[in-house]
This record gives sequence, C-alpha cells and structure tokens, in this order.
Amino acid sequence: MALHFVKIGALVTALCCVSFKPAYDGEFCGIKNMAFKDGEVVTMKIYYNAAGAYIGAGEATFTTTLDKFNGKTVYHCVGEGKTYSFFDNFFKVRDRYESYIDTANLVPYKFIRNIDEGGYKKYNNVTFNQTAGTAVSTTGVYKVTKCIQDVVSAVYYARNIDFSKYKKDDKIPFDMFLDDEVFHLYIRYMGKEKIKTRYGKFNAIKFKPLLVKGTIFEGGEKMNAWVSDDPNHLLLRVESPIAVGSIKVDMMGYRNLRYPLTSLISVK
Repeated sequence: MALHFVKIGALVTALCCVSFKPAYDGEFCGIKNMAFKDGEVVTMKIYYNAAGAYIGAGEATFTTTLDKFNGKTVYHCVGEGKTYSFFDNFFKVRDRYESYIDTANLVPYKFIRNIDEGGYKKYNNVTFNQTAGTAVSTTGVYKVTKCIQDVVSAVYYARNIDFSKYKKDDKIPFDMFLDDEVFHLYIRYMGKEKIKTRYGKFNAIKFKPLLVKGTIFEGGEKMNAWVSDDPNHLLLRVESPIAVGSIKVDMMGYRNLRYPLTSLISVK
C-alpha cells in the first residue's frame, strides 16, 4: 500500500468539513520545495499487528525524478507498495501512485492511481488545470479548489511545511482531490519528540493527518506520523489502526537526500 499517507498518500479522510482558513490562504498556494531533490529514493517497511506482535507485511518505495509535462520540467514522484508473498494469501496489495508536480510551487499537474487492495481494483488518471480550477479524470470533468493536491503531492507538500510557525494542536489545512471528490483536510501539528524506529533513534516532528475513510483506513485523526527534525523532513514512521488490527510503517532505507540526516541520533 503506497502508505496511503496519504490516502497520503499518500495519504485518506473522514469526509469531514472542518472550519479553518482556506487551503489557498498565504503560503499554502505557493509553498517552495526546500526538502527533497531529484533522485531521492526512500524505502519503507510495513508491519502488521493483529495478535499483539508486529510482523513484516510489505514494503513501500517513494522515488523522485525530474521529468517533462506539457513542456514544463516537473517532479515525477512515484509511490509503490506491495505486501509480501505470505500476506498475499490474506490481503494482497499492489499499489502504484504517480504525481507530476510543479517544481516552483508543488501543485500537481497529473495524478495516476492504479491499485489492487484485497481484490479491489481501481485505475484513475487525473489531469489538473490549476488555473481554470478543474480536474479531468477518467470519469469526467470536476471543479476543484485553488492549489488542489493529490495523494502523492500531499506527501511532498507536507515535507515542506515550516513547522516552526505552529504551536501544538494547530491545524495546517490543504485540499485534496481523490475518487473524483474534493476533500478539505488538515495536518494537526503535535510537536517535537524523540522516536525510536526499526532503523534507529531520531529527533522527530510529530503530526496527525486527517484521513479519508477507505478500504483499509478508518478515517479521522487516528493516524500518527513522524518526520525527521532536520531540513529533509523525511518520513520516519507512520502508525494507524486499520480495518483489522493495526500497522506500523518505518523508514528503512534512503538514497540521495537533499541534506545530511542530522536528526539521526543512533542506528539500531
């Protein structure tokens, strides 16, 4: 599962209308990329818990390359996830999410979702016209809000948030287009803490993303996520209950980070 951080994300929401300032207010419409670069590869391992112990269930990989879209240079960000062969017998996941993102302001131009989750299959190809405020998907044309995000672009957007501007429990809003709908979401900033993952011990920033209820996640603010407390804001861990049991997702490998991973205190 491509982390669905996201779901992102990939994520991914509880179809909840929350009262906060619009996602296009201030910096949220023109956030600059200061966290990642072309060539970055991050590998996550997914652990599943249904009987009091976490066991390895699958892997997710996020890659970033420079590409062209309608003559413009863009980030081509891909999130791929799959369960290991043993877990395929219970709930097979083969997910691929792609986003073509403006290098200047991190808004997406194109989003491709191709998933197979326990036999539930879905393909959707979306082209965004950020100027006209439309999304042309496999099923039709839809109106979207200004500076709309998709599941993958939202992950990279979140990594570029300046968390130093916020206090504990502050909500950081953004809008996401998923399943041909616009969802009004937010990330709730939970502060800084040290966290010990399967990779090592880190200084981290914690937040809770509002999730869309789906085939795996319950929705609401039940997911916790941690990113590295350094300029990379690298996703380190995600924890969440799911339909049956719970999952823990840990960063287990990386290449070509933009900055040294100075948040790392010790390797396990």
